[in-house]
Amino acid sequence: MNHQIVVVGGGSAGVAVAASLKRKSKELDIAIIDPADTHYYQPAFTLVGGGAYDPDATHRPENSCIPKDVKWIQDSVESFDPENNRLTVRSGDTVEYQYLIVCPGIQLDWNKIEGLEETIGKNGVCSNYLLPYAQYTWECIRSFQGGKALFTQPPMPIKCAGAPQKIMYMAADYFKRKGRSAEVNFNTSLPVMFGVPLFAEALKGVVEQYGIQVDFKSTLVAIDGAAKEAVFEVEGADGEKSRVTRSFDMIHVTPPQSAPDFIKASPLANEAGWVDVDPATLQHARYDNVYGLGDATSTPNAKTAAAARLQAPVVAKNLIAKISGKADGNEYDGYGACPLVTSHNSVMLAEFSYGGKVTPTFPLDPTKQRYSYWLMKKYFFPFLYWNIMLKGIDWDVPHKPL
Repeated sequence: MNHQIVVVGGGSAGVAVAASLKRKSKELDIAIIDPADTHYYQPAFTLVGGGAYDPDATHRPENSCIPKDVKWIQDSVESFDPENNRLTVRSGDTVEYQYLIVCPGIQLDWNKIEGLEETIGKNGVCSNYLLPYAQYTWECIRSFQGGKALFTQPPMPIKCAGAPQKIMYMAADYFKRKGRSAEVNFNTSLPVMFGVPLFAEALKGVVEQYGIQVDFKSTLVAIDGAAKEAVFEVEGADGEKSRVTRSFDMIHVTPPQSAPDFIKASPLANEAGWVDVDPATLQHARYDNVYGLGDATSTPNAKTAAAARLQAPVVAKNLIAKISGKADGNEYDGYGACPLVTSHNSVMLAEFSYGGKVTPTFPLDPTKQRYSYWLMKKYFFPFLYWNIMLKGIDWDVPHKPL
């Protein structure tokens, strides 16, 4: 197989960039490589876990999302040979390209927490990071009659850094409204509530509102679902680490995450295993006919769908400029957005760019919890995803630094 442009990954970033390229130049020969037959709108998994979204509305057949006239190679990439502009797929075939776009997403490392794979989805152990487990999250919250509810956040990076907190606030809100006596505990490996100081400070108020106990620098390392016990590695003020066992009646686990293994083992990866790209142009650091976007890249931005939405047109414009022999002056500023769900009817809309610079779209206090943002999270953002982003329409309301 030989194609002008090969896109590795048919998720948010891959479909969006392929659609953007086709809108700009219908003559381009593009192929997307992805093994999945279902395309998920993952930002809705939080709402599914909180009982506020129909699970069936979170996904569509992959072939209905692939842009028209883009070839879909339903297979998995095994290895890259960028020196010879080719890659191999699991079936054994070789795919040659002139230009390569790498956006396979991020890998969920369930196995890095001892005992998790054996108990996830039962024994009150849930997670919003796969749809079936998100549905079990709601089952755990709805059936919770009181006791200890633990929520965890692993070391960064992860998909949407606010997601581990969102489901905690939705659960605490539900327990409060139903009169359930709950000890809610947030165990985060981070030393702060959120990586952007303005929102970290605002989230302290949400924690206080629900009476949540927060344990910083506390990382889940093992779990025994049958015994209802979780083991955390806790770093003390002196830097010393110790292990603490906590009992639970339900626990929401955010799994550790990393670049896919086939990326880590490839010549495209940096020392940390991520696709090594320029943070502004998204062009590869060593191979000038290779670009990357989405969660698997080395860019120091939040790994969110909002980031991929703004990265896709940058890659598309720069690649077309390169093909045409023109200068590629388009740059990505690190924009990401995290609708921080704080209850079943309120959201704090966190928007920021490289360096943690707060860059709101709307001329409103971004730290205020709003019902209007809840409506956007539940209704408008899914519409934007399916009908604008995945169609390659470069639509954006300018975001400006505070």
